[in-house]
Amino acid sequence: MQVTTSSGAEDRLLVDARMDHRTGSQLVDDARVGLTAPQKHLPAKYLYDAAGSRLFDAICDEPEYYPTRTEAALLDDVADRIIGLTCPTQLVELGSGAARKTRTLLEAMYRVARGRVFVPMDVSEEMLRRSARELVRDYAWLSVHGLVGDYAETLTLLPSARRRLVAFLGGTVGNYEDDAAVEFLGRIRAHLGEGDALLMGADLVKDKAVLDAAYNDAAGVTAAFNKNVLRVLNRELGGDLDEDAFEHLAFYDEARARVEMHLRATRPVRAQFSELGLRVSFEAGETLHTEISRKFTRPRIESLLGRAGFALREWFTPPNDYFSLSLAVPA
Repeated sequence: MQVTTSSGAEDRLLVDARMDHRTGSQLVDDARVGLTAPQKHLPAKYLYDAAGSRLFDAICDEPEYYPTRTEAALLDDVADRIIGLTCPTQLVELGSGAARKTRTLLEAMYRVARGRVFVPMDVSEEMLRRSARELVRDYAWLSVHGLVGDYAETLTLLPSARRRLVAFLGGTVGNYEDDAAVEFLGRIRAHLGEGDALLMGADLVKDKAVLDAAYNDAAGVTAAFNKNVLRVLNRELGGDLDEDAFEHLAFYDEARARVEMHLRATRPVRAQFSELGLRVSFEAGETLHTEISRKFTRPRIESLLGRAGFALREWFTPPNDYFSLSLAVPA
């Protein structure tokens, strides 16, 4: 389905949702595999339905959650240099969400390079439409072509551009194990040509106490975000999983340099999923693994980029070395 708005600022807004129909069938496959595994698990992307996207946006305002404000401050400092090096006519953002930090890049793109096109990609159509409308309202020079769906798939729908900058921000690369990260970055590389570039945010290794606090905020917003995936399972798969029988669990594994998020059963749980034809049991203390968030060093990032066909051109970090922005070009 392709939808174009029709009046005023929205003449510059197009939202393409043709890929969105795939999500349901993919969840069936992923849930069948994940809920029958010895360590039950789900891909992290299912955390981000409309409600989950709103909750994650709220997490970004919590005082313990440093990544968003750290990356945003870093972008403020280096956006002009990034745009000056790449001179894009089109900015693509994978997992754009509320597009908070994007404004810094968009303003620099127009100011420095007169770029005028933004292509946000997100699994939440509601969030994408809302942020896109706000952008075309606030920037009279901007055109937005939004793509709804899993960005691993929607990359195939990228509109043509002479010089493209793809932004993969927020440390989302940390949700992938090494081989999966290389495979995904390789897909991005396959859609880039001469003059194009990738800007990737990555969270860096730091003190365990900082990381544990960031994923266990006192207000419980991260816990609500994590538990929302149970509602997704029940709603989409005809489930009767007792959402109140699970608690949020997040911890930093120093040996593997990653935060793990789980949902832990507080008592024995039995559930039926009609769309799967499957009964699922959890023993007390058993967990559903919902997300990893890996923390990196510069050599590890360079290795991932190199294996995916990129060369690191610039490396940016704030004074506290909490976060990084990597500007990479096709090798």
